[in-house]
Amino acid sequence: MRPLSRHFSQQALPTLDTLLKHSKEARVFRRAQAVREVVAGQTIKAVSTIVHCTNSARRTWVQRFAREGTGSLLDRPRSGRPIKMTGALETQLNRLVEQDPRKHGSLHAPWSGRALAGVLRQHSRVPMGRESGRLALKKPR
Repeated sequence: MRPLSRHFSQQALPTLDTLLKHSKEARVFRRAQAVREVVAGQTIKAVSTIVHCTNSARRTWVQRFAREGTGSLLDRPRSGRPIKMTGALETQLNRLVEQDPRKHGSLHAPWSGRALAGVLRQHSRVPMGRESGRLALKKPR
């Protein structure tokens, strides 16, 4: 199988290197790393063996990068249940995150996703799962 490196501009490698330095998400980093190896001259099959993923997934990432640039390596919206958080509920959640969890009966100082979801459920009667609580804690403030 022939390398695909000749299909990319000379700016492709520096662009991918920059993305690798500034990427904070593991999936985006993995995609950028694999595409960078292909742009550097490796075959898709060789990269798939190293990174342990299917050839079709790598080929899709490389083709998207060739068409759309670095934005194509970012996570795309996924299907699933839409978020039903209102502005008032989000404000209440943000206030809770800023407070000490021990004031709400927790035994530990940092919030856990489960504890945050439980306290919000008690205060607002809105069901919230552990994972939603964890995601609320990860959100930049």
